[in-house]
Amino acid sequence: YGLDASESLLEVARERLPDADLRVGEMEQLPYDDDSFDLVTGFNSFFFAADLVAALSEARRVAKPGATVLIQVWGRPEHCDLEAMKQVARRYAASPPADAPPPPKLWEAGVLERLAGEAGLTAQTAFDTSYAFEYRDDETLGRLLTAPMGLAELAGPEREHALRQEIVDALGPYRSADGSYRLRNEFHYLITRA
Repeated sequence: YGLDASESLLEVARERLPDADLRVGEMEQLPYDDDSFDLVTGFNSFFFAADLVAALSEARRVAKPGATVLIQVWGRPEHCDLEAMKQVARRYAASPPADAPPPPKLWEAGVLERLAGEAGLTAQTAFDTSYAFEYRDDETLGRLLTAPMGLAELAGPEREHALRQEIVDALGPYRSADGSYRLRNEFHYLITRA
């Protein structure tokens, strides 16, 4: 089972997992029954939620009692090569209200644990790890990195090409001699129980 707000990312997933039940939707309103899953994971997802506590509450709701809910969020920005892409994305995303508090630093000790607790989850273990995303060329990099947060839709068809080019340009320092990219990123994990 899988859910994403981006149809284009789901198309990639469907190519790789044709028998999976993959749906378009929002994390804050999961299209599954209560107590459906033995394990609920959110990889590269929860930090995109408009309401993180609501998304975590939904993860708890669809998890069977006592099931593991694994939460993954970005690590420290200075340890994420994709921070350059995120800077480009912020120019296309809607600006928060002027009086909105700054987003929480989810990688800092205790922050994610507090939010998970507000969602009714019991924190077990937190840890950080790093791994790399690899893209074979400019076209692949631009196509796949305009899908998160619905960036291509936010930019609109008239600006999508420019957005892709801005992302490719911003990540130019990570381009290898063969034209591929390897972007190392740190992630913060919290294992919880429903």
